[in-house]
Amino acid sequence: MNIKFLDLKAQYDSIKNEIDTGIAGVIESSSFALGPAVKRFEEHFADYCGVRHVIAVDSGTSALFLILKGLGVGPGEEIITAANTFIATVAAIVHTGARPVLVDVDRVTRNINPARIEAAITTKTRVIVPVHLYGSMAEMDAIENIARKKNIMVVEDAAQAQGARYKNRRSGSIGVAAGFSFYPGKNLGAYGEAGAITTSDDNLAATLRRLRDHGSDKKYYHDLIGYNARMDGIQGAVLDVKLRHLDGWNARRNQIAGMYGEKLSELPIRLPAQLPDHYQVYHQYVIETDRRDQLQEFLLKNGIPTMIHYPIPVHKQEAFRRAGLTADCCPVTESLAERILSLPIYPELHDEQIEYIAEKTKEFFAS
Repeated sequence: MNIKFLDLKAQYDSIKNEIDTGIAGVIESSSFALGPAVKRFEEHFADYCGVRHVIAVDSGTSALFLILKGLGVGPGEEIITAANTFIATVAAIVHTGARPVLVDVDRVTRNINPARIEAAITTKTRVIVPVHLYGSMAEMDAIENIARKKNIMVVEDAAQAQGARYKNRRSGSIGVAAGFSFYPGKNLGAYGEAGAITTSDDNLAATLRRLRDHGSDKKYYHDLIGYNARMDGIQGAVLDVKLRHLDGWNARRNQIAGMYGEKLSELPIRLPAQLPDHYQVYHQYVIETDRRDQLQEFLLKNGIPTMIHYPIPVHKQEAFRRAGLTADCCPVTESLAERILSLPIYPELHDEQIEYIAEKTKEFFAS
């Protein structure tokens, strides 16, 4: 049996008529940059997340960068974020001129450890950026309590958590703002690059709309020196269609995660934690084992591709050594990088394929 790690074609086939109609409407209107399709998606995604504003942009990296710029973050200031994350989180901080301060993650949740945040705060700290990794939200109550006590803002990196909830609050609705990525492989994915910002701060939203469009909210009138970070009309149409299916797709991901958990529970591997007060959306299903590389090779030989999210921590990337990040600050993150393995998980994965993945994983450990 040959299994794909992700099957975007199968997803397209399931909603083909809706997608084709949406794209055709953009082509007919010739509204290729922003336009009505993007505006509709912004309105619908704002309702979905429970916020007043959505600002659609060209990527999740732009979303985080623009939020920080809109908040006035710049050189001489520090931003605290999780060590266990994709490099885009830290890159967005570095591009503002601020210094990223990496905090190690909790061994169980794999998200930023609130107990270690307060010790990292200095007089230069402006923002805490918790990352909702793998589709599971960070412990936001504890983070918000620290932020309020220290008068620091919280910006969510929700790039991997579309539809996730913490104590019945949607990702993107808790901090002063949040950045989402709609890279094609995300739970809510575009057909190219796209992202969005969520916020209920009216003034910040107005600033961010200008910043994404060359500092302008009226053509040829520029109040700020901004950026070209507009969402394409076609991506707005695609995302608006897919948003209608997101909850169903996330429910199927939870079903698959439950099947994995049941079938793999007796093996010498660590499974994703079942966290109280969390609704996880399993952007990735990440297991841990001391025999990671051997298991990955065995599964691939049996037609099962896997991935490692992420094999090299940010602070060990050569590009970020120059940002003042140290290589010995985050032992949990470094341990995870040597042990984690992502199994296939997407709504179109069939039960028999899940059975096969579980059987081959059991076969590996039995040998």
